[in-house]
Amino acid sequence: MTDRAGAGTLILGAGVAGVTTALNLRDDGYEDPVTLVGDEDRAPYSRPPLSKQLLSGRLNEDDIHLCRGDDLQLRDIRYLRGVSASTVDLVARRVLVGADWLSFEHLVIATGVSARRPAGTYPAGSIHTVRTVEDSRSLRAQLDRPGPVAVIGAGVLGLELAAGIRQLGHDVAVLGRSRHVRLGRTGEHLASLVESVLRENGVDLRLGCEPVGVATTGSVTGVMLADGSVVPATTVVAAVGSTPRVEALVGTDLDISDGVLCDEHGVAAPGVWAVGDVARWYDPDAGLARRVEHQATAIEQALAVARSIATGEPSPPIVPFHWTELFSQRIVVHGRLNADLPLTLLAGSLDDRRFVGATLHDGRPTGLVGWNMPREFRQERARFDDLAPAHR
Repeated sequence: MTDRAGAGTLILGAGVAGVTTALNLRDDGYEDPVTLVGDEDRAPYSRPPLSKQLLSGRLNEDDIHLCRGDDLQLRDIRYLRGVSASTVDLVARRVLVGADWLSFEHLVIATGVSARRPAGTYPAGSIHTVRTVEDSRSLRAQLDRPGPVAVIGAGVLGLELAAGIRQLGHDVAVLGRSRHVRLGRTGEHLASLVESVLRENGVDLRLGCEPVGVATTGSVTGVMLADGSVVPATTVVAAVGSTPRVEALVGTDLDISDGVLCDEHGVAAPGVWAVGDVARWYDPDAGLARRVEHQATAIEQALAVARSIATGEPSPPIVPFHWTELFSQRIVVHGRLNADLPLTLLAGSLDDRRFVGATLHDGRPTGLVGWNMPREFRQERARFDDLAPAHR
């Protein structure tokens, strides 16, 4: 029989959600063992810069560490790097990591997601995705060569990649299946404005098209579309969504149909939690559970779970927050812009591209967006947070 007294907390995943959970367990006074498992053989790092500052060269790999040197060791956090969990046994309260079974009292699943490949025929090595440092490094090496670039996917990551690559001097085409670009959960409220910014900066938007494969003559020459046309490209990048990394959880009683289903506090089962991109937290106000793939939400979830494990006290509901930057335009979103409600201007002007807007229900915001107006956005966000949570 395994002794549970010293089993402590086992965290699977050493991205921002896992690292934040580990560090804040100690900050919240947790004294039992903490073990952090990361499948990459390197210090934990932040992923958002991979498609922004690291790709552009504004930052190098040493600049994106989540913690440095012996930070984890000094906090008495055991870090197992270059290994991953293959089997989770919730009955025996243990996880097979590499060749070893690790016991736990609390298990935090922070395994994140993997990049999804686009539908169609894409030979191995013909397209790039950006999920790891190695991915970003490989793409940057390819971009040192001249030639047009095609980005498959018109969501947040695809648009960020297109903007960054365009600023490196390449001709860039964005290929999207939808009629409009998709900026996270903002619906079509910002689509036309974002599209204008991209086109003004030389990005070729091909929306409502269906990429089906790559054209090659020994090397990549373009992306083939369903209508028979070919978009010229010597480099192809795919940003078409993600797949939650739940392989080790197959065979458990957890709902892993789209990430790990949790209640509003991140609890997936007694003593089992999930945070970050892999976690599907229940939203009591919306009446459904959903994954939110934004770093700010991952951090907030990690803080909440660490506090709950350390103190036994649940945290208040988390309001989504995310931001992006396209060329010189900084866009910040708090809450959820309702696609069925009009965008109400609270400050500034859409024509000037400096504004704060909201979707309002019964006079209260369901979500806020700020565009190049940080001070006014902070003011409205403070008012938003003062409201009762039912409108969220």
